[in-house]
Amino acid sequence: MSASHFVPAGHPVFLITHEFYPKRGGIATFAEEIARATAGLGYDLEVWAQSAPASAEKADWPFRVRRLPLKGTHDLWCQFQLARELIRNRRHLRRATVYLPEPGPMMTMMLLQFFHAFCPQRLVLTFHGSEILKLAHNPLRRWLAGQLIRRATRVSTLSNYTQELLLTHFPEAADRIYLTPGALRSDFAVVAAKPPTDTKKIIVLTVGRLHPRKGQLRTLAALHVLPAAVRARVEYWVVGVESKGSYESQLRAAAAAQPDLAVRFFGNMPDAELASVYARADIFAMTSVNLDQSVEGFGLVYLEAAAHGLPVVAHDVGGVSEAVVDGVTGLLVPPDRPVQLAAAFEKLIHDPALRRKLGAAGREWATRNCWKESAEALFNPAWSES
Repeated sequence: MSASHFVPAGHPVFLITHEFYPKRGGIATFAEEIARATAGLGYDLEVWAQSAPASAEKADWPFRVRRLPLKGTHDLWCQFQLARELIRNRRHLRRATVYLPEPGPMMTMMLLQFFHAFCPQRLVLTFHGSEILKLAHNPLRRWLAGQLIRRATRVSTLSNYTQELLLTHFPEAADRIYLTPGALRSDFAVVAAKPPTDTKKIIVLTVGRLHPRKGQLRTLAALHVLPAAVRARVEYWVVGVESKGSYESQLRAAAAAQPDLAVRFFGNMPDAELASVYARADIFAMTSVNLDQSVEGFGLVYLEAAAHGLPVVAHDVGGVSEAVVDGVTGLLVPPDRPVQLAAAFEKLIHDPALRRKLGAAGREWATRNCWKESAEALFNPAWSES
């Protein structure tokens, strides 16, 4: 790329997102951490995010946050509200880099891109997985997204799996695509090993949105088929809430149907309290599945669990194998193999030495990526050498 595509330190960068703190989840974490890292590299960064109470703002953010009058959904009203804000501020945005780290604002930009007076000086996009399939499934959105990618200065994904998925459906991204892998959250310190003990129950922990794609029911079903003597040694802890539907009711009903397995629901926990739950757990499980047009592109929560020294049990789908190393930091099982999944849990329950070995490897694995390196891949002036 030419020197005109430099993003020098001090150049204004607007990160525009529908998913930002206090929203929870991998995309919200990614957006916040990239914002921290970008500001830390010296860029003049301002985040435009969905509405939130004043109490949600963090005092240690090294960037400005502008809250927009929108809830942060993907419905037409939110798209209209965001479009209005972008048009009002088009003179500022035309001289800046506009970074869209998730699909919500991309759908608005797909329509505004044809207005030459609005187009930003540089446009950067990040794709996570599921939105690629959803955009590609609809012919009109497929064309609009392809046009937006052609206009982008740089496009990124968090995993090789997502990169291949994007190139399969949008080959026009080939000459501008880079990896910006997720890393450990900046407020998550790697935790020292816990002293071994066999006097308490084995805690299997899942942290994530209560949704069929996250696989909590599959984990519960696998634990239910363990021998009775093994089930008696286990508790299953579930952290998270559902955004819609009846999945939580199904999960609670399935737990009640087998009272000999203790199951605890913690709901939505603040990050400060979540650390103590990780510290008390012995095994982390998130048995995600690819469901319709929804896929697991990476999974930052696996890194958080690894940082706490927890061996991971997961399905080998999507980009999970780039977050969990089978036999090194956890055990990966093919989806729709409930017996094999139960065997993975039983193996870890019976083998505390293996749990410690995988957990120790996980602590090191969790620190291999760096948010600043991902931010540099997005905005570094070395673009001119690409």
